Amino acid sequence: MKKLHMMAVPVMALGMVAATAAGASAHEGTHSYQAELEALNGSDATGTVMVSIDGDQATVTEKVSGLAEKFNGDPYPHVQHVHLTVDSQGVCPTPEADQNGDGIVDTVEGMPSYGKIGTTLSTKGDTSAKAATDLKVAGMGGSYTYERTFTMNEKTLKAIEAGNASVVVHGLDPATLGKEAANAKSNLVPELPLAATSPALCGTLAASQMDMPIGNPETGGGSTAGMDTGMIALGGGLVLVAAGAGVYMVRRRQAEQH
Repeated sequence: MKKLHMMAVPVMALGMVAATAAGASAHEGTHSYQAELEALNGSDATGTVMVSIDGDQATVTEKVSGLAEKFNGDPYPHVQHVHLTVDSQGVCPTPEADQNGDGIVDTVEGMPSYGKIGTTLSTKGDTSAKAATDLKVAGMGGSYTYERTFTMNEKTLKAIEAGNASVVVHGLDPATLGKEAANAKSNLVPELPLAATSPALCGTLAASQMDMPIGNPETGGGSTAGMDTGMIALGGGLVLVAAGAGVYMVRRRQAEQH
């Protein structure tokens, strides 16, 4: 019986290793999220965005068109961000969010829907909220493609995974707004017109059907990194079954000897 007990210990350990490996691999690999960007405040713009996450590295690919093209004679700088909600799913605001009745939903009025800034989608340098209104690192012109890989902060990563993150592109053409809104100053940066910091596009990020598979089953190596988690768990179960058969055979031999 002592020998049987000693045999069971390593077998149980193997089963635990298999279960642990299956659990750990569920959090590995690349995960993708996407959003269709829809027009806000009558911008008539459109866009798509894909966020691919591997650990703390995020690759953001975005394509937009139909935005305001010029700002003081130069390509319009469209600041853009990942906004985060805390206890609810991120959503894009409706016209009813216009609290002061000036005909547009400005950034502050939209915050109850899409939350505060978690990450700035800048073209270079800082990606924190501190770069939120830096026009020098904004997307430029009425149509552009944005692609950048950077280290994303933990707060934004968790919000994206939970469905609490929205991508918002800012910048309206003052000529398309009512007189009150067209002449108003930004409630974020008083040196800029309200139109410059008001949202033009918005979309809530959701898990993509193009999510990358975990591991690589075609490597041909001896590592378990490419094994399906179900197969790992099955392997652990088969080890335990084999151990049970071994115990039965030992007991039978002992009975025959006596």
